[in-house]
Amino acid sequence: MKGGGLWQLGQIITRRLNQVDKKAVARRCFASEAELKKTVLHDFHVANGAKMVPFAGWSMPIQYKDSIMDSTLNCREKGSLFDVSHMCGLSLKGKDCVPFLEKLVIADVAGLAPGTGTLTVFTNEKGGAIDDSVITKVKDDHIYLVVNAGCRDKDLAHIEEHMKSFKAQGGDVTWHIHDERSLLALQGPLAAPVLQHLTKDDLSKIYFGEFRMIDINGVHCFITRTGYTGEDGFEISVPSEHAVDLAKAILEKSEGKIRLTGLGARDSLRLEAGLCLYGNDMEQHITPVEAGLTWAIGKRRRAEGGFLGAETILKQLEEGPSIRRVGFFSSGPPPRSHSEIVDGTGKGIGEVTSGGFSPCLKKNIAMGYVKSGSHKAGTKVKIVIRGKSYDGVVTKMPFVPTKYYKPS
Repeated sequence: MKGGGLWQLGQIITRRLNQVDKKAVARRCFASEAELKKTVLHDFHVANGAKMVPFAGWSMPIQYKDSIMDSTLNCREKGSLFDVSHMCGLSLKGKDCVPFLEKLVIADVAGLAPGTGTLTVFTNEKGGAIDDSVITKVKDDHIYLVVNAGCRDKDLAHIEEHMKSFKAQGGDVTWHIHDERSLLALQGPLAAPVLQHLTKDDLSKIYFGEFRMIDINGVHCFITRTGYTGEDGFEISVPSEHAVDLAKAILEKSEGKIRLTGLGARDSLRLEAGLCLYGNDMEQHITPVEAGLTWAIGKRRRAEGGFLGAETILKQLEEGPSIRRVGFFSSGPPPRSHSEIVDGTGKGIGEVTSGGFSPCLKKNIAMGYVKSGSHKAGTKVKIVIRGKSYDGVVTKMPFVPTKYYKPS
């Protein structure tokens, strides 16, 4: 979502719903609501008190009966269940699916062991980010990936265009878009113990970034130990006709400790974890190096290139980028997207891309881009909000330590 955090939108919606005639709002929103796509859990969300908002062409829950602040804390302390079925899952298959994908992304896909995955970036000819994605090598001839809802159309068009020319040259690759499946994200310290009640497979043997096809609640699911919160957890791709039953089973097995959670808390959780939101913190003109995702460029890819925009990206790796994504703590009101960052003399050095009040740290946090040289932790800056300058300091991310489940 551009122009500000979902957390902020949630606060605005809550205030406005308390101030205005809700029937009038419903009448005004009816036409646009009718055009929005709905996940199979839509009615389940509404029945559970969700406030629904338009997001990337979908009607999605931004929060439930609890506040975004409480939802965020509950995820960190117990757990959250998110409906992320608006995101697009797809499979690439064929003996050449790995070399095909490596033309489009920065990851060393060939180097992934079967059943493992990584965050990667689809790049354009100038090295800019088309989208970020979690990709998994299911087998040598099967890749499963998930792309952002707001980027779905352009991502699929980009993949299809390059697939046509790849196949015309004799490449063996096909794709399937998993519109028949829904996606749930179960996050937090209780995610694994609760989910273990619903499967015979030993979840303690599945580590962060790993993928399996297993039965959960009696249904064949794709499961990846990953998420967007900094917590341990799973993204579960389930046949859509079983999605509501799976959501109910997870909530029931948690005995009320895991809560349905909306996009507002998801935004504050990912910001605390220092994770990018495409459209805010990454865009077509930002390279993975500038975005602080150098680690996602495989060692072999740095040596060989072979992906779109490689010339620009490899040059930045060698010489350093002119701008860099960094984190900030700040005083005053919470910084928002597009707040200007200036140095001690008042000279502009960058811009905030995401910001808000951290429910866990009880202080303002933000991320944004500054000129190289002003990117080191401890650098003092000013952040301009509504014409007034407030003290800020560059800090390392994540703001809240991550708790990914890795081999000890």
